[in-house]
Amino acid sequence: MKDWSVLKKEMLKDSEFKKLYEESQPEFEIAKAIIRARIKNKITQKELAKKMNTTQSVISRVEQGNTSPSISLLKRLAAALDVTLQVQFK
Repeated sequence: MKDWSVLKKEMLKDSEFKKLYEESQPEFEIAKAIIRARIKNKITQKELAKKMNTTQSVISRVEQGNTSPSISLLKRLAAALDVTLQVQFK
């Protein structure tokens, strides 16, 4: 069984896959940052949702990278997670 890094390298040789992968990176970076902050704060998706006055399914969709969260939602997430929201262009 191949590990993810080997499989990813092989799959990125396909130009269509590479394009889709690169287009989805912002959502996945956001998802990873939220998951890390939530785990660091030792709270569940349900607890985070309650702090934000939203539903667990909203948190789940964001953490799965299935949505592009608004700046407003990201600000609320940052406040609920007691972190600073930073946006960068590289």
